[in-house]
Amino acid sequence: MKSKVGKFAILFLIIVIIVAAIILAVKMTKKEKGQDVIKEGNDTIIEQPKEIKKLKIVNEDSKTRPYAVMINNNHAAWPQCGVQDAYLVYEIIAEGGITRMMALYKDQDTAKIGSIRSARHYFLDYVNENDAIFVHWGGSPQAYSKLSSMDHLDGIALEGSVFFRDKTLNRAYEHTGFTSMENVKEYATKKGYTRDTNKDLLLNYSVDEIEMSNLDGAEKATQVDLKYSNYHTTSYEYDEENKVYKRSMSGKANVDLVTGEQYTAKNIIIYKVKNYTLNDGENKGRQDLDNIGSGSGYLVTGGYVVPITWGKASHSEQTVYKYTNGQEIKVNDGNTFIQICPMDAEITITAPTPEVENPEVENKAE
Repeated sequence: MKSKVGKFAILFLIIVIIVAAIILAVKMTKKEKGQDVIKEGNDTIIEQPKEIKKLKIVNEDSKTRPYAVMINNNHAAWPQCGVQDAYLVYEIIAEGGITRMMALYKDQDTAKIGSIRSARHYFLDYVNENDAIFVHWGGSPQAYSKLSSMDHLDGIALEGSVFFRDKTLNRAYEHTGFTSMENVKEYATKKGYTRDTNKDLLLNYSVDEIEMSNLDGAEKATQVDLKYSNYHTTSYEYDEENKVYKRSMSGKANVDLVTGEQYTAKNIIIYKVKNYTLNDGENKGRQDLDNIGSGSGYLVTGGYVVPITWGKASHSEQTVYKYTNGQEIKVNDGNTFIQICPMDAEITITAPTPEVENPEVENKAE
């Protein structure tokens, strides 16, 4: 009798163990699906996983090297195309009071970018700080002296393959050169250029909208005007509904050649550096920059402006942007224009005009 009871107890214990294992396996399966199982009394509550927010402007996990494309900004070359797709754009003074832009693309597949113009040597400092593959059409002697040791694609050598002309445009021939991300990626692979980078993104991004009003020195900013020269001014007007700044140049909306839509910026970084005319014997007015060092500037985003500092230790090291309290800045999830202005540029950042109710006028007539 004792033997039967013992066997029954062992069998019962085995059954309990099997049932417990099945229950545990079910719970583990649910957890693998991202669900938390919580037991409250006799009730089982399944909590859905919290959504993990990721950046939209750029893939933070991607180690792909960016491409830095030299964009023509001569007024005769407007409108440009493909600039809105860039996650980062630099605008810097060039000869004759004009500016040039350099647009960075990482994992985008933009079909038409341009028009593309020639390189200037100081732009290469910003190519290097992003470990980018450089895309240009020609260049100054100073630029070519550095390009020999860099990964780059030159439209002079690659017209008709990587680069193409849009002959339908009613503009001078030198303003008709374009490329596509598909073309430059294919050529970079063919050349065996290193496609991955160990460098971090230049800027720190916030997936949630930054509460700018809480930052030191924050003031409202709905209009930004940057007078680079008597020839060129870049302006931004805040679109409160979409939380972006609409971009204009010299009084005209900066629109895309293909889409016809006005370019916008989520973030704007502004600062000044000394520029001067090179004494290179060619008398073409080419510029140089004293861009190694440090100084002050502004971050404009979300309808506010805050004072910042910038520092660049060498031609290849990344520029570091900090709040006045010494912490590195964060920018909102979106594209950023870095406006590097001459020392004599006029920078005007204005707040909205406060609404004033009409005061009641006391009628003193008897």
